[in-house]
Amino acid sequence: MSVDLVEVVRSGFRECVHRGSVVIVGPDGEPRFETGSVHVPIYPRSTNKPLQALTLLKLGFDPVDEDELAIAVASHTGEAQHIRLVERLLDRYGFADDDLACPPDLPMDEKARAEVIHRGAGPAKRFMNCSGKHAAMLATCVLNGWPTAGYTDPGHPLQHAVTGQVIAVTGEPETDLGIDGCGLPIVPVALVNLARAFAALATSAPDTPEHRIADALRDRPWVISGTNGPDLLAMRAVPGLLCKIGADGVHAGALPDGSAFAYKIDDGADRARIPLTMAILQRMGVTWSAELAELAAPPVLGGNNRVGVIRAIPEAIPTSG
Repeated sequence: MSVDLVEVVRSGFRECVHRGSVVIVGPDGEPRFETGSVHVPIYPRSTNKPLQALTLLKLGFDPVDEDELAIAVASHTGEAQHIRLVERLLDRYGFADDDLACPPDLPMDEKARAEVIHRGAGPAKRFMNCSGKHAAMLATCVLNGWPTAGYTDPGHPLQHAVTGQVIAVTGEPETDLGIDGCGLPIVPVALVNLARAFAALATSAPDTPEHRIADALRDRPWVISGTNGPDLLAMRAVPGLLCKIGADGVHAGALPDGSAFAYKIDDGADRARIPLTMAILQRMGVTWSAELAELAAPPVLGGNNRVGVIRAIPEAIPTSG
């Protein structure tokens, strides 16, 4: 059962509450804090991307640099450098925008979206936030001699491998798959197992595919996120953190010692993400700073004036316990 996690306070009045579930695991993988339904599977959405990309590396995907690996893990915002990386992958393997099976979209970044509209262009598949992952999947199919048509089908050898990898890393039992927003199959995962999977990435041995994924997350937060993206803000504020958001209020991450977190906000509200993530990191022992405090309490505006705050409810995520 979910609990109250984040409140929106306007002029001293609690205006809204966002409910959900949170788990923090220690380096041993055992829960150190949990509230809500953390043992019940949820769709991890794009927090799945590091595990999907891990499968691609193990199947021979050969990014030429860390930027190219990062775009395969990204929920990018469609800014120019993001699109250049997607197009670079497509061009190298002889694909075009139409070969991507993700839906067409406009960039999520406001400036990038305005630029596309200004030049008279419309939605395209490469602008969709999952296009880097889809381009990397097409490349992996070529490298393995698999058909590229139908690569999103759950029965395709690529998706069979991805499903097996996610189940192996998370420890989830085999179950019915869902379909993610980009059209790919998705494995339901309990929050506690999602946190453990991120811990495994954070503590992986050098020169392993897992370590390459961890480095791509930590070293290229702008590529995987975009200007002012939640993952960029969190990893810039907390050195050594690796994390990845997912649609509809999912977030997971881990610190270098293997302590990790995962949560699901029931209503999927983006505004609750960063305050909740910062409160969780404080609970995990991250040293508080002015930057973290600012991220943890973004303002509620009345006109151009700050009249309130969005914040984690203190009793929901106490700083110690």
